[in-house]
Amino acid sequence: MARDTYLFFLLILITVLMHYFTEDFVAFFKELAKNNHKDWFHENKKRYETSIKKPFEAFVGEMIREIQQLEPNLQIEPKDCVLRINRDIRFSKDKSPYNLHYTAFISSKGCKDKSIPGIFLRFSPEMVGIMGGCFGPSKEQLHNIRTAINKSPKTFRNLLEDKDFVQKFGEIRGETMKRIPKEWQEACEKEPLIANKQFYFVGEEAPGLISSSVLVEEMMTYWQTMRPVNEYLLKAIQ
Repeated sequence: MARDTYLFFLLILITVLMHYFTEDFVAFFKELAKNNHKDWFHENKKRYETSIKKPFEAFVGEMIREIQQLEPNLQIEPKDCVLRINRDIRFSKDKSPYNLHYTAFISSKGCKDKSIPGIFLRFSPEMVGIMGGCFGPSKEQLHNIRTAINKSPKTFRNLLEDKDFVQKFGEIRGETMKRIPKEWQEACEKEPLIANKQFYFVGEEAPGLISSSVLVEEMMTYWQTMRPVNEYLLKAIQ
């Protein structure tokens, strides 16, 4: 009986530990939306640490460990992936000091270099956003991506038309060139995405997933689905 009791409580403990976030994660940001000023935030600083910052870092740490099982060369810490809650208001008309979501960019360079393909996560009361691809490639990287696609348009197109990719992400997004240079005009006729200046894609889940016990499992499913496209883009820019 003692052994059965021990296993019962162990199972409860494991189940609890699988939940990185409580429902207060969503509640905190809903309240912040109505009180987006420093006084309220400072009054709720301990709550922020307990319900948002610490569990998010623990969650990102677990995501990194899961990815490392398939990509051992990924050497990054949660602190290098998690973006600050403070908004950059220097050039914004909206002077609200805090973001109404919490985000992380998990890649070999973390949030320091968003041109490196990885998985970008944004948790908010409205949704769980899951993004991948190249958000801000340099001029040289962009040229390399276009060159790679132009060499074999079908290879890239086959990745994008994979049924799992389409189901979770839909299609590649990004700004496009307003005027297509002569050197790329023929290539763009074969594959219009060559005109893109960004190559990213977005998936979305309901916010209830944040406090779910299958959060990491679901996020890793998204990571596995985006992996072939991310690897293609990474190889191209390198």
